Amino acid sequence: MGTRLETVPEPKHRHLKTVIGEALDSEFAIGQILPNERELAARFGVARATLRQALEQLELEGRLQRRRGVGTTVAPPRVGVAVGGRRQDGHGGTGDGWQPQDAHLAPAPAPVAALLGGAEEPVHTVTRTRTDDGLPVATEVLYLPARSVPGLSAIDAPSGAARARAVLREFQHLDLAGEDRSVELGSAAARDAKRLDRLPGSPVLVVTTRYFAGDEIVAVSVATYRADTCRLTFGDAGTGAGVEIDSAHRRAS
Repeated sequence: MGTRLETVPEPKHRHLKTVIGEALDSEFAIGQILPNERELAARFGVARATLRQALEQLELEGRLQRRRGVGTTVAPPRVGVAVGGRRQDGHGGTGDGWQPQDAHLAPAPAPVAALLGGAEEPVHTVTRTRTDDGLPVATEVLYLPARSVPGLSAIDAPSGAARARAVLREFQHLDLAGEDRSVELGSAAARDAKRLDRLPGSPVLVVTTRYFAGDEIVAVSVATYRADTCRLTFGDAGTGAGVEIDSAHRRAS
């Protein structure tokens, strides 16, 4: 992986990122474990803080992955997975790799309640995960007010994945007028990190979607995608595609 860094005009961690990236292409195989931080810092003559900055950037770019009990490995290539609307994104069942996990009726978290108009009412909270090659790349929580699906009975499916599928089917039948999304970079909380098989604090992309019926917001979805395997691309104007996320096949994980 070369010698110590020369004096360069750009920030040291950016130059280090480039050097390590070139080494990943020429010296390392997909899935191979990198030397530990102490060894890498000594090799390049940089502080570990500088090294971490470079590794974090490579992780955000999808070049590296961090896993519990494994370390930092070289990531495999990416393939496209569209983030579509309710129907295109498999909300009616388990399409596109989504697997319902659980559902329960409870008050919405304060930020979600504010998006739903601030009414103090119970919401169906549905959790599901998205897999690629059998390994998790995203997790989602869908918040659906009880008033939005009045035909859903607790007797239909009392709990668990069966309950989640029942709620999703009712959601699929809603007559929606539209939806909007926002995307931000964040850090994985402990619960999401566990679902995604990542370390807490790992970079994630958070996609928040609001669903409308008329002028009313009738559901809110918060989907968390692994930033080490996902990137944002934007469709052509007028296509209605909005945001797309590409995620990597996990064969080498």
